[in-house]
Amino acid sequence: MPIPGMSDEKRLEAAESQRAEMERLAARLREIIIAQPPRELLGYIYSQLTLAAIYRSESTDGEATDEANSFKSLVDEMQFVLEYVHAALASTPEQETGSLDESACAELFQSAEKLKTLSMLQAMITSVGTEDGPFGADTADIEFRAKSKWILLRGNRHEVLEGEFYAFVLEPHDAILRDTYGMSAVDIAAGFQAAANASRSGYADAIEEMHQQIESAHTFAEKHGKDLNEVMPGWAEENPGRMEAAGYAAVDMFRGGICNLSRHTSLPATLLEDLSYERGEETDFYAEGPYAGTPFRTLPARKRPLIKLGDDYYAVDRAFIRDAGYRALLHNLLQRRPDYKTEFNTRQKEMSEAAFFRIFDSQLRGATVNQEVWYRDPATRQWVENDTLVRIDDVLFLVEAKAGAAATIASPATDFPRHVQSVQDLVLKAYAQCRRFFEYLASTEEVPIFRRENDRYVECDRIRLADYRALFPIGLTVESFSPFSTMCKELSDIAPILGKHGFLSLSIDDLFVLKRLLPTMGEMAHYFEVRQAIAGMKGVHLFDEFDHLGAYIRKNRFDQDIQGQNAEKNPTFLIWDGMDGIINDYFSNPDWESVPVPRQTYPSELLDLLTALDRSRLAGWLRAESHLRNFGEDGRNDIEVILSKCRDSLRDHDDRYFMFDSDPLLFIWLHKKNTLLERQAVVRKAQAAALASNSTRLVGVIAFADPDSGYERAEYFHVDVPTIRTPGNSAIYVDAERMRTRRVPKTVATSTMGKVPTRKIGRNERCWCGSGLKYKKCHGR
Repeated sequence: MPIPGMSDEKRLEAAESQRAEMERLAARLREIIIAQPPRELLGYIYSQLTLAAIYRSESTDGEATDEANSFKSLVDEMQFVLEYVHAALASTPEQETGSLDESACAELFQSAEKLKTLSMLQAMITSVGTEDGPFGADTADIEFRAKSKWILLRGNRHEVLEGEFYAFVLEPHDAILRDTYGMSAVDIAAGFQAAANASRSGYADAIEEMHQQIESAHTFAEKHGKDLNEVMPGWAEENPGRMEAAGYAAVDMFRGGICNLSRHTSLPATLLEDLSYERGEETDFYAEGPYAGTPFRTLPARKRPLIKLGDDYYAVDRAFIRDAGYRALLHNLLQRRPDYKTEFNTRQKEMSEAAFFRIFDSQLRGATVNQEVWYRDPATRQWVENDTLVRIDDVLFLVEAKAGAAATIASPATDFPRHVQSVQDLVLKAYAQCRRFFEYLASTEEVPIFRRENDRYVECDRIRLADYRALFPIGLTVESFSPFSTMCKELSDIAPILGKHGFLSLSIDDLFVLKRLLPTMGEMAHYFEVRQAIAGMKGVHLFDEFDHLGAYIRKNRFDQDIQGQNAEKNPTFLIWDGMDGIINDYFSNPDWESVPVPRQTYPSELLDLLTALDRSRLAGWLRAESHLRNFGEDGRNDIEVILSKCRDSLRDHDDRYFMFDSDPLLFIWLHKKNTLLERQAVVRKAQAAALASNSTRLVGVIAFADPDSGYERAEYFHVDVPTIRTPGNSAIYVDAERMRTRRVPKTVATSTMGKVPTRKIGRNERCWCGSGLKYKKCHGR
């Protein structure tokens, strides 16, 4: 894909000129950084972030969006600078420095921004000439995205969940971690969380600590009736602990103390050493050659995220302690214990293959789980395996887990084939394995699956594709695989399986967020339905899983919004950006654990009905939930009004029903709990409602309720809508015509069955159910 108005020769000349300028700027960044006292430089950078955060919090509501965007831009800028602070320190031996030069810091920020901008232009100009490659016509786009995200993507996990993530992924290696580092997996996870907390809130904590000490000193001075300066020696003598705390707070604020993991965590020195560079130990980043010192080389923090300053270990870069810490820890564990390699691989495999149903344990309660599923491939007649099969109600998840690192740490600018191999290993292989299984399901009406026991294949279950309304093929990595995880649908080799089941690429990182923000099975399944619809749309781009989740929370069926945009404007390329803001704001809240999680809004009555469906979990409940969750705000509010009126009217009736215009038609039957329910009458009434509405499909819900205490339980019921009138179903057609004649509005509650009579009713009397038919032609059949 050529650049308009630029020949290939001019493009190459421009790329070479840009590269030279990038290398010059990178060298200048190094010069500035190593001339500054490292701890004071860290303190200065983090103080700028804190001041910006304070300014943002004090902005008016009208400025909130602009301030948020400005703050995010500053965070990204500072993050880029911190990467170079780590790189410069790791690649340069310790040397004498003067005091901090703020004018040099200003140049540092300016040069870093220029370097980042040039790097993005270089990513574009060196990618567009790729007209063919491993991904066919998609190669140029994928190459550009790989290079640009290599430059920009940092710390794309939520800091407050670090402990949860590390506890889960390190649990299988608890014994070897204790033996090697003298600390359990749980305690190491707590250490990583403490590191994340220090960078997240350490500066604010230090300010608060200083404030408390100043208040204490002023109180002491007032008590003794003297000036503050006069009483400070006495206050310090009486409060040695407070003086020490004030000293630490000052270091945290002005000398990068919040980065000092030796003080802010209990992680053992041997482990911190494995994650750290000594000053000058790194030799590759600034070595002579193309892109020396530029972001197109592999930043040292991707290999070892810490730096040793004096006797302590510092997490200079707030993102890479999270992005690279897990990989670096396991790599160095195996360096220390090569004898653990085989067992390590086994335990990693077991952990990753069980991750989906273990993390979603609450949502998936009662699900049928099969691991290491074997079957004969109909095409080759060879025995093949899939990792994890999860079935719940009419929803099926097939999870292909990859236990290794999510992607190579080699730069896509210097080794794009390594990235190609990552995509092939982590996406295309998982996709091919899922497609093979789905094609097996579709090969006949019912298929057996097997488990392997003592080199024999033993049938353990049979599965019918027709039993499942929603099927989700998933490729699961341990670490985040953005941006490939969300753009894999653009690959020419990937298309919806069986023509309709889009492939999803997720990470364990993603699952922890999804678990928290989609706490019920109904929400989770509905999100995956919407997410899968997007996965089937070529040319539609959302950056990562949190953009998809944010769009779902804010817009619900945002796939339909996108379809509308595509139909109206017919774009070839559509980007939805910044949709994750609602999620980021939640996790950045200091009180995030005590505030409600961001979720879609449901009126209370409708939410109670959904809760009753989830509590009952009878066959078809997820179909009913999916249909109810498809409605937008107006539809939900309309249903709420009718539900509330119908439930209240159960004071005078045993049953009420209403139908709501949709495709398929929604039919809800409310029944007073502890009274007799004639299920066949419910089905007949629903069939009549469908005929009266000219609907061929219907979703039926029976809710057992009380006008005062609410919903006891609820369940889905299936309805076959008649297509031909026969003597046997004539009463249904009569009832449908009566509904049409009465012009029963679809969105207004309607009286239904009368009470079951206590006396014997005559065959020629009107039926007690309210159908208008004689008893002998209705319930007397």
